[in-house]
Amino acid sequence: MTLRRLLLLFAWVGASLLMQAATAQKPSELHAVVKTRGSKKPIQKSRDDRATSIESQQADEKPLDGRDGGDLSVHLYNPKSQLKTKVTDVKHAAFPAVNVHTHFFYRLRLNRDALEDFVGAMDRNHIAVCVSLDGKLGTQFQEQKDYLWKEHSDRFVLYANIDWRGDGASDDPATWACYRPGFAERTVEQLREAVEQGASGLKLFKRFGLGYRYPDGSLMKIDDPRWDPIWAACGELQIPVIIHTADPAAFFDPIDERNERWEELSRHPDWSFHGDEFPSREELFAARNRMIAKHPNTQFIGAHIANNPEDLATVSEWMDQYPNLWLELASRINELGRQPRAAREFLIRYQDRLLFGTDGPWPEQRLRYYWRFFETDDEAFPYSEKEPPPQGLWQIDGVNLPPKVLRKLYYENAVKLIPGVRERVEAFAKQHSLD
Repeated sequence: MTLRRLLLLFAWVGASLLMQAATAQKPSELHAVVKTRGSKKPIQKSRDDRATSIESQQADEKPLDGRDGGDLSVHLYNPKSQLKTKVTDVKHAAFPAVNVHTHFFYRLRLNRDALEDFVGAMDRNHIAVCVSLDGKLGTQFQEQKDYLWKEHSDRFVLYANIDWRGDGASDDPATWACYRPGFAERTVEQLREAVEQGASGLKLFKRFGLGYRYPDGSLMKIDDPRWDPIWAACGELQIPVIIHTADPAAFFDPIDERNERWEELSRHPDWSFHGDEFPSREELFAARNRMIAKHPNTQFIGAHIANNPEDLATVSEWMDQYPNLWLELASRINELGRQPRAAREFLIRYQDRLLFGTDGPWPEQRLRYYWRFFETDDEAFPYSEKEPPPQGLWQIDGVNLPPKVLRKLYYENAVKLIPGVRERVEAFAKQHSLD
């Protein structure tokens, strides 16, 4: 072999070794993850033909289980409390209860066996009535009615929903029904018909402000004057409007090491509304409040404590300013229970405009956590049967409300506000010999 060929061979071998060194990166580098709000799926930067070698490298790494003082993945952190505290076994509500926030159509999907099982749980927990919020105007309202009222018309009250899209394309707001002439007037007529068929209220989902869009792509504004005839009609029909505006405060913060709901958002990154593409919580709340102020003859229910239980002082200002604003407490005992003294004071102060709700149907164990929260002064107990807890990695304390307040929260306020509730509660109380 000539010297020239030998030198070329050495050069080729050296280049090959350099290339191998450049590609022999750590698995974490090869599997860098990029997330976008559109897909929320990791984008793998490595080549498929390296997958086998990468898996073998990962298998050799020490697991992040915290054993022997080693590193611990936050997803695996599940400490066992050493507290020994009083445990009060509350098997049912102290009085008949009206659950004003449930989703039987969307959660049970017309499963009749599941419905029968939950009606049994309602009996055991003294839940006289559930308000199902899933009746989109049109055929879905009738489906919900047939499903719930065929066997249990005495236990369920139905709400309607606005069909903003109609027969339009989901990805093309310009084709939606709500942007065609006369939409508000047609919706009012549909609401009148629904009330005649048994509807007791109207539910507005959080997509109203955070999902529905104008033809130009911008988000629909809650206080858009085009929809004013609908809210005014609800007042004339004497049906309340329950409105879900915004979401927990942490959902509008960056998903980083400072976010107290990081664990939850890491599992559901699509629940995040952080960024310039969304309005702030304050902007959403202000638009909702303008809507409430503009229609004083319509009763509005702020879902999830008006979605601001982290700041009860501000919610108190709203309650003082808007006498037509009511609050329901579904899926927020996790927030109330970590500020039990302030929460108790708040619940007693506004006892005449509070409503019980759960956002269920949920497993029976979660219902019992609600009764324990409202009726005892137990400390440091779970708010959910799930592990890890789904809405913050903490436990709650009970607020031990007086019987007078419990009655109003559980059923008396709902009887005053929601058509169709009174006769159902009275029948249930008589049948079960409850006061």
